[in-house]
Amino acid sequence: MTSSLPDITLITGANGLIGSHIIRRYLDAGRTVAALRRANSDLSLLNDIQNRVTWLEGDILDIPSLEDALQTVQTYGTVDVVHVAAMISYSPKDRDRMDKVNVEGTANVVNLCLAKHVRKLGYVSSVAAVGRPTIKGENTNAAIVIDETQRWEESPQNSFYGQTKYRAELEVWRGIAEGLDAVMVNPSLVLGEGDWTRSSTQLFKYAYDEKPFYPAGIVNLVDVRDVAEAVFQLMQSPITAERFILSAKSLSYKEFLDQMADAMGKKRTKYRVSPKLTQLLWPVEAIRSWITGKPPLITRETARSASGQYQYDGRKIEKKLPFQYRNMDETIHRISVFFKQKQ
Repeated sequence: MTSSLPDITLITGANGLIGSHIIRRYLDAGRTVAALRRANSDLSLLNDIQNRVTWLEGDILDIPSLEDALQTVQTYGTVDVVHVAAMISYSPKDRDRMDKVNVEGTANVVNLCLAKHVRKLGYVSSVAAVGRPTIKGENTNAAIVIDETQRWEESPQNSFYGQTKYRAELEVWRGIAEGLDAVMVNPSLVLGEGDWTRSSTQLFKYAYDEKPFYPAGIVNLVDVRDVAEAVFQLMQSPITAERFILSAKSLSYKEFLDQMADAMGKKRTKYRVSPKLTQLLWPVEAIRSWITGKPPLITRETARSASGQYQYDGRKIEKKLPFQYRNMDETIHRISVFFKQKQ
C-alpha cells in the first residue's frame, strides 16, 4: 500500500486532451510535474503552462529514453507515474501500430516502474477495455448496463482498440501481482476544450456543420476535468489494485447532437440511421478510403459502436472517494459555446 505523497509525478501522453488536464490539476494543487514528450510534439494545449512543467524527451516504445526519464525524475525523490499515452484508431491499417503502442508501450512503463520502485502507477484505460457482451435474445433494443464487474469476453461488439487496452490492463495487473501499487480508470467518451478535428471532440464539429444524420445508439459521456480529478484523487489515496469506470451520463446520439446544436445555434439532426443501414455504409467507405487513400469516415467497428445500446455505470468512484461528476448538460453547453466562439 502506498504511503505519504510523491515528490514528483511523471505523466506520459501529457500533450493530449486528457494528459494536459491532468497536468493542470496537479499544478493547481501545487504539485511538481514532469512530462514525457516525443520530439516535435504539439504542445498547443499547454501553451500557457509549458514553463511550469519539467519536459523530458522520450517515447514509451524507446526503453532507454523511458529509463533516462525515470532516472531524471528520481533525483527529485519519490516518483508517481500516470500513464496516459495511447493510440486510438478504428482503421484496420493502424492495428499493428496501435497494438505496439498500447500493449508493448504499457508493458515497458510497468516494467520500468517495477525496476525503479515507483511509488504508484496510474493507468488511463478506456471503457472499451471493459468489454461489451454479445447481445442475446430477442430484446436487442434494451440498454445493457455495464460496471466494473463485467468480465471481458470475445465479442464482435468489442473493437480492436478495446482489445489493445484490455491487454494493456493485463500488463498493469501483472505489475500489481509483482508488487506494484497501481490503479486504473476507464473513461467513456471524454469531452473537453481541445482540437475539434481530433478525438472525441470531432462530434462538436459534426453538430456545428449541421449534419442531418444521427446513429441509433447510446453515447456515454464524461467531462475531461472529471477524469483529471478522478486520477488526481486516486493517486493521492491508498486505493490500489482497482479499476474505476468514469462515466457521468448516457444519452442517445440524437439527444447529444441536438444539445450541441442548440448551444451553437445550429440546426438539429433530422434523420435516424438504422443499424442495418449503418452496416451497409461502412463497406462503401472502405472502398472510398482504399481508392482515395483518405481515412474512412465510418468503419465496421464504428458502425457497431454507434448503434450499440450500452450504458456504463460510473458510480463506484463516488462511493470510494469524495468525488462528484459535473453536470453533463452544463459540460456540453460549455464546450459547445467554446467551439462556437472560436469560429
